[in-house]
Amino acid sequence: MTDASPTAAKGSSVTLRGVRKVFPNGVVAVEEMDLEVKAGEFVAILGPSGCGKSTLLRIIAGLEKPTGGVAQIHRPDAGRFDVAYVFQDAHLLPWRTVLSNAALPLELQGVERARRREVATEALVKVGLEDALERYPAQLSGGMRMRVSLARAMVTDPTLLLLDEPFAALDEITRQRLDEQLRELWRARGMTVIFVTHSTSEAVFLADRAVVMSKRPGRIVVDRAVELPPERVGELRATAAFARETHLVYEALVQGDA
Repeated sequence: MTDASPTAAKGSSVTLRGVRKVFPNGVVAVEEMDLEVKAGEFVAILGPSGCGKSTLLRIIAGLEKPTGGVAQIHRPDAGRFDVAYVFQDAHLLPWRTVLSNAALPLELQGVERARRREVATEALVKVGLEDALERYPAQLSGGMRMRVSLARAMVTDPTLLLLDEPFAALDEITRQRLDEQLRELWRARGMTVIFVTHSTSEAVFLADRAVVMSKRPGRIVVDRAVELPPERVGELRATAAFARETHLVYEALVQGDA
């Protein structure tokens, strides 16, 4: 298989060693997790509901502290280190326009107004929202709101992009289009992406690796390369190779839920 990672990867790498998470109520969410994600890689994480996928993503982001073990993010260089997180809900500020929502991370960093508007506009154009810059969130469809959220995550040019089922609530056509846009953004930017999803077909279309977790407490049961070409367009979903890869990931999910 041809390496699917972008040629000029500039992403952060991630190392998890013996990561364990126990909540105050005694629930063990993640147990003895070891995982290596290379710089510039796109990894999908799947597993049964409640298996600790979102908890694992939050530990990587530094939003949760592990009870045991070590989670490390390795910078591509000492000068720049940005982690962006896209949640299941777009979390847009209703009183701000699409443009000012997308520019918010740069505003918080103290970037001057003209520059942040320029960068945010460029990011919104890349997700197909050039005609919606002055609209407000209430005027947008669910798919458009998620595209704003994705553009907002991209304005800082992150070295690591973490996504927690961002397209789960969308209709299938919108979801597939956003998957294609995300894959294109990843290949253009060279960042590292870790994407949590329940969808086997989404994982196979997007990622070059599928990591499947067991039911709680979450452990890795399968970690396999997705054997598909780097260039992925919508028509790929109708091929025998895509069906085979989706079936293999589904079998791993069944194994994880056993």
